Amino acid sequence: MTTPPTTGARGRLFHSAHLVENLLKVLLYLLLSIGLIALLLPSYWMIMTSFKEMGTEFRVPVEWWPERWVFSNYGMLNAYFPFVLYLRNTLLLVVSNLFGTLLTSSLVAFSFARLRWRGRSTVFALCLATMMLPGVVTMIPTFVIYKQLKWLNTFMPLIVGSYFGGGGFNVFLLRQFYMGLPLELDEAARMDGATAITIWARLIMPLSKPALATIAIFTFIGVWNDFMGPLLYLSDEELYTLALGLRMMYSTYTGYGNATPMIAPVMAASVIMTAPVIIVFFFGQEYFVQGIVTTGLAGR
Repeated sequence: MTTPPTTGARGRLFHSAHLVENLLKVLLYLLLSIGLIALLLPSYWMIMTSFKEMGTEFRVPVEWWPERWVFSNYGMLNAYFPFVLYLRNTLLLVVSNLFGTLLTSSLVAFSFARLRWRGRSTVFALCLATMMLPGVVTMIPTFVIYKQLKWLNTFMPLIVGSYFGGGGFNVFLLRQFYMGLPLELDEAARMDGATAITIWARLIMPLSKPALATIAIFTFIGVWNDFMGPLLYLSDEELYTLALGLRMMYSTYTGYGNATPMIAPVMAASVIMTAPVIIVFFFGQEYFVQGIVTTGLAGR
């Protein structure tokens, strides 16, 4: 018969297990720290390079801290390319898409989640099916449609889609959120004489701030960073967005034919392009996380 370990043996075993557990935690944190540094290093280099003098960006050894801080790279951006004009165009698209997406996706989702009508499940299945189509599949047919409508070289192709539900994912997210709200709220409102639009506007929408904030963040990031859409539909430089203008600036000032590539101003423009996305997510992360967590996946 095996003799049970003494108290001292148990203590040594517990101490050894505790030591191994701590070593594994240290190793895990070390690996995570290395991964975090690897992810942040390009962003750090971009920010520091935006403050360097032109011609010093690629010195060897690498300068991780500017020898002399140059703030004029930001102040002179409009001299390198029409930065203010591209910013205005981008903000116009962002505001238009935000309004259209939040308005129509919430209406469509409310219809799927809170109203009863024939063929609702079939139409919702078709809506979900659109999420399975890669963008490259619909790119050419969509381009042909907008060409027939004579909307090329206008902002219409980049805005109109947001006023037709804003995309299957947005409708799905809001629909699941709405289905998590008690139906008794609608019934009580109807007993007081409220119509469906009144219930949507005065009851459902105020309760949907987390889900709406989540969609707003996704929409903002998507429109702000969109490069392919403006590249396809915009040919007039006066209509360019920041993403397209930044690419044009990069090709102009860092191309092979340029004897002295101006990396610092390009990095300054890249910082300005990146900063709003980080700021929006930082201030909206509470609603973003809450909207994702509280969105149910059960159907009715």
